[in-house]
Amino acid sequence: MSLFITIAIIQIIALAIPGPDFFFVSQTAISRSRYEAMAGVVGIALGVAVWAALALLGLQLLLQKLIWLQRLIAIGGGLYLCWMGVQMLRGAFAKPVDSATESQAVQTTSGAGRSLTRGLFTNLANPKAVIYFASIFSGFVGAGVSPAARWGLWALVVIETLLWFSFVAVCFALPVMRRGYLRIRRWIDGCAGAVFMLFGLHLIFSQRSA
Repeated sequence: MSLFITIAIIQIIALAIPGPDFFFVSQTAISRSRYEAMAGVVGIALGVAVWAALALLGLQLLLQKLIWLQRLIAIGGGLYLCWMGVQMLRGAFAKPVDSATESQAVQTTSGAGRSLTRGLFTNLANPKAVIYFASIFSGFVGAGVSPAARWGLWALVVIETLLWFSFVAVCFALPVMRRGYLRIRRWIDGCAGAVFMLFGLHLIFSQRSA
């Protein structure tokens, strides 16, 4: 039980540090709808499920041996985050629409599938996640831990991710947050786009200097 508590504490601290996942969920919730944001949360949780499973299966050992593969995945992920940032910046500088039309756009639920896909790829775009999970599992999960306990830890980090970002989505989808967004939409979308581009460029150039 103490092992599960330790992993849970480490994971919630890691989740609380703002990253691409946080900015994606908050920006989707505040600019689109809670429904779409929750779809994005499911996508992020699926990404975490993939990375955590690969860490348990030892993918980080393969990436350490095949440096070119690690760099290729990182550069691909960086390019995707940069593309997301460009899309947000384009939205920030797009021609403004009237308040009624924009309010209706905020309430739309037609893009849930797109949000789920974007949430999934936003999480998968960061291959350092598998190294993070590998460091946790190798540091705290010894040879004496049963396979059932290992996959129980896997379920723990996935569920914890789902709950945390669901909380973020609900908070940023509150009416007061949306009203504030409608007043300063350009700034919020612009800042979110810039953050995504910075994360993407960091992934790309960190591989070039590695």
